[in-house]
Amino acid sequence: MSVFVARQAIFNRNKKVVAYELLFRDSPKNYFPDIAEGQATARLIMENQLNLGTRHITSGKKALINIGPESLKLDLCAFLPCQDVVIELLETIEPTDDNYELCRGLFHSNYKLALDDFVYKPQWDRFLKLVKLIKFDIAITPLSEIQPIINKLQAHKQIKILAEKIETQEDYKLAFDMGFDYFQGYFFAKPTMIKQNDIDYNYGLVVAIYAEIMKNSPDIKAISGLFELDAALAYKLLRLINSGVFPIQSQISSLKQALVYLGHERLKKFVSLIVTAHTAGKKPAELMQVCVVRARFCELLAKKVNKSQSGEAFLTGLFSLLDAILDQPMSLLVEKLPFPDEIKTALLGDKNTLYYILNVVKAYETGSWWALEQAVLLLNIDSAILPPLYQQSVDWADSYKNNI
Repeated sequence: MSVFVARQAIFNRNKKVVAYELLFRDSPKNYFPDIAEGQATARLIMENQLNLGTRHITSGKKALINIGPESLKLDLCAFLPCQDVVIELLETIEPTDDNYELCRGLFHSNYKLALDDFVYKPQWDRFLKLVKLIKFDIAITPLSEIQPIINKLQAHKQIKILAEKIETQEDYKLAFDMGFDYFQGYFFAKPTMIKQNDIDYNYGLVVAIYAEIMKNSPDIKAISGLFELDAALAYKLLRLINSGVFPIQSQISSLKQALVYLGHERLKKFVSLIVTAHTAGKKPAELMQVCVVRARFCELLAKKVNKSQSGEAFLTGLFSLLDAILDQPMSLLVEKLPFPDEIKTALLGDKNTLYYILNVVKAYETGSWWALEQAVLLLNIDSAILPPLYQQSVDWADSYKNNI
């Protein structure tokens, strides 16, 4: 049986990723609330912590692990290293005497505790001295109703507060102004529409590179000349090509040599990574990491569905958040990029094979297991193949990030 594990980033006030919450079930159908939560947690521990460790999937950062009533009673936390995890006590745990003693035991064993989807009632008061983090789900408790609770929590100096289900920049700004320490959600992946300005020079250069690279017979001399117009872009290309990510026999010393060595298909993929990262601007770095994981995940999945489209699937995943990166409508952006119609169609939400592949990847990365079960049916694949593909994608994206 496969264990489905995705991760969602936790950001600090500087929009830096400080941890990941692990979202897991032992099948997509475990989305429903009557699943034995203890069994799912046990499988997560067996298949991840007791295999390569939780930090393998969190890129070395702390993992927030959901613990419900059954897992708490079974003391499954004992199998998790206290230095690597934050125990996230689910809202289904009641503030009873027995649960208080179990939480006190974890606290004295040096585990950091968090309360998930917190809704205040006086019975929680004695728990607060044991807790380091409190999470507020703004879909359950609107930000406008949280301020009195935050005021009450100020007496507990050790407690940090996190706003989750932050989906818009407006929510993020309000939570930031209210003093939240951490943020969780896809607020950074939603484009903020801004007044249209002329396309600046860097973006024009990016489009020019793509226009050339997507030709059947790209002009390497022209592409290298475009790279030479941006020193930072040229440096990143040479730095990555010499980093060991690609198996080369000798060091690459020129832009033209690097581009010739890559060949047409790898050139499209490689330059896509570089120029996409170059356009990220002030967006959180994690947004680019999501793009890279998506790209690789889409590519690996396409190889199972239609191998001939694996390259197009990679680009579809990579550019699936381009509207958020550049704060422009996707419909406007695809007009300016020389993509095949299949990619443009998928990015605009019209249904084709690339769209269905991207849909599976999005459902998996957000832990939407019920939606995932529906999505895989459209590709006629077994969802059990997805967990190892996701882990391969995370590992590949980490190697890219570490070498750029």
